[in-house]
Amino acid sequence: MSGCKAKSGPAVVATPFDKNYSGPVIVDPLTRIEGHLKIEVEVENGKVSNVWSSSQLFRGLEIILKGRDPRDAQHFTQRSCGVCTYVHALASTRAVDNAVGVDKKLPKNARLVRNLVMASQYLHDHIVHFYHLHALDWVDVVSGLQADPVKAAKLANSMSSRQTKPEDLKAVQEKLKAFVASNQLGIFTNAYFLGGHDAYYLNPEENLVATAHYLEALHLQVKAASAMAVFGAKNPHTQFTIVGGVTCYDSLTPERIKEFKQLQAETKKFVDECYIPDLLMVASKYKDWAGIGGTHNFLSFGEFPEIEHDINSRFIPQGVIMNRDLGTVGDFDPKSIKEDISHSWYKGNSSLHPYDGVTDPQYTSYEDRDRYSWMKAPRYKGESVEVGPLAHVLTAYAKGVKPFVDTTDYVLNALGVDKSALFSTLGRTAARGIETSVVAAEMQKWVENLEDNLKNDKAICIDWEMPDEAEGVGFVGAPRGALSHWIKIKDGKIENFQLVVPSTWNLGPRCNQNKMSAVEEALMGTPIADPKRPVEILRTVHSYDPCIACGVHVIDARTNEVHKFKVL
Repeated sequence: MSGCKAKSGPAVVATPFDKNYSGPVIVDPLTRIEGHLKIEVEVENGKVSNVWSSSQLFRGLEIILKGRDPRDAQHFTQRSCGVCTYVHALASTRAVDNAVGVDKKLPKNARLVRNLVMASQYLHDHIVHFYHLHALDWVDVVSGLQADPVKAAKLANSMSSRQTKPEDLKAVQEKLKAFVASNQLGIFTNAYFLGGHDAYYLNPEENLVATAHYLEALHLQVKAASAMAVFGAKNPHTQFTIVGGVTCYDSLTPERIKEFKQLQAETKKFVDECYIPDLLMVASKYKDWAGIGGTHNFLSFGEFPEIEHDINSRFIPQGVIMNRDLGTVGDFDPKSIKEDISHSWYKGNSSLHPYDGVTDPQYTSYEDRDRYSWMKAPRYKGESVEVGPLAHVLTAYAKGVKPFVDTTDYVLNALGVDKSALFSTLGRTAARGIETSVVAAEMQKWVENLEDNLKNDKAICIDWEMPDEAEGVGFVGAPRGALSHWIKIKDGKIENFQLVVPSTWNLGPRCNQNKMSAVEEALMGTPIADPKRPVEILRTVHSYDPCIACGVHVIDARTNEVHKFKVL
């Protein structure tokens, strides 16, 4: 984080809440996410006392994939979403790699290229999330109109090595003023800050600096996406992964690799000079949120392998942390995953391992409190766990992975808080920035490793044969968290395919033991300042970066019939 200047934060603000309010609060639809999510809470004396997280979209990719060629899975699954497309392609490819046994023979170049594209996905996802999906929960954009550009520039220059001129911020104000004057705030209207709100703490100068970088990030995120396309041929929906390797022969020239390095360097510069300073600026004013929105159990699959088939070789390590005990990190055991459907819109009350998973939809009603979500409820050894950047950072920190330890300690020291603050909404948001900074720095080493290896080794894929029967799994530490695809092959075709995605871990419903999901647990006790504008709910739910689109399919709510379409 060479572009960032550390500073101590101000005193903690007392979190406001309406002690006179008791009753329901429903956020539906919850915006600035992918897909359709409903959050319903009960409030007692101004604080959340019960929670239901409901995905309103049916998850049916498993049905579509039955009977198809296993090699088709990566093309179908990455189209479940317009954001995290590559992560599904990689999970499906790794599942078939594992099933046919080619994961133990994967060429080094293929592993490195897959890692570099995944690292670019991390940078793209996290920058878009921080600025465009989450920042408006903390930043009052319109307040920036009241800022003094000279004072705002002085503030920006005190936090970053990048020099900001008052006239640049004045230009941002003029652009913002035009938005307001036209009564078309557009992208800003989905927040709850319009007209002022007691839960927003930043001053006008801080709001102006954050707004300037919000607008800049709209252009910058294209560079990270373009870096993915250098090797992936296009983005979204990359075209370069195949079972046994990759296909990007034409991208392994010095010219294309140089292009990738330039895009990565520009993105990293923005992370160092804007993202991390902005994160520290915002977090230093919202330290009250270091005590809100926490959970207790965490699961990481890890990511960026040194040896493709060895989950223990990953740069972000695998691991399980229970009850916030950073002194005891257990090894992840794939046999300990089950998906429960007791409170989901599926037939039965089973709790099955993904290899034996069944996707048989049965919708009841929108008002049903017993079965209230299309998401299944994944559990690890029967417990609800949180996945995602916070799980990655906690696991890496507890295992002593130096770049994560150094960066996490830097952020904690800059904010003047101890590591217990990580178990919170603030910690979850900070972890995403920490992870972005660490991955951006490591990418430079990985691309140099690829260049060196290509001097004597041109292999990027190997041959293999499809077995009549096999089973396999692909584990991916996606930017949103632990993603796994499970495949059973029979007669050379897909007999069963199950996706266990990060949002089902984080945002699913209760299980047969009535244990809440991670987000349901995290929202308990949340203070609500204004029940009609519950920005506090958005802060915690958005900190998970929900993506419900993995569940999209088409079902008739009256007949429970799954519709099939033939595209001519």
